[in-house]
Amino acid sequence: MKFSKTLITTAILGFSLASFHYTAWADTPAQQFQQGFEATTRGDYHTAFKLWLPLAEQGYAGAQFNLGNLYANGQGVKQDDFEAVKWYRKAAEQGNANAQYGLGVMYANGRGVKQDYFEAVKWYRKAAEQGYAKGSI
Repeated sequence: MKFSKTLITTAILGFSLASFHYTAWADTPAQQFQQGFEATTRGDYHTAFKLWLPLAEQGYAGAQFNLGNLYANGQGVKQDDFEAVKWYRKAAEQGNANAQYGLGVMYANGRGVKQDYFEAVKWYRKAAEQGYAKGSI
């Protein structure tokens, strides 16, 4: 019985340390952002979410856009169009062309917002004005 408790405790501690390792070893926000991308290439969207959330909350537009994608696609988080729109909007309002296009798509399809083609076109245009090719559709 004592061995089982020790084994379980060790396993929990190991998991906690591994989880901490992925979220704590970045020296700069740029490194933390990059680590999130590396996590997505491994299919580890939950770790990417944990890395990007603090950056997004601090106003980092790239991380906000990426959280929008995670929520829109249900990767690493429960799929939630309302949360996707929230994060796309935060990044779009800071001038992130990818987020502007993504927000336009959400309006065009009525995902997380009332379907509104005029609003969709507004966001597509903002993206296109920055050279985002898909926005010029």
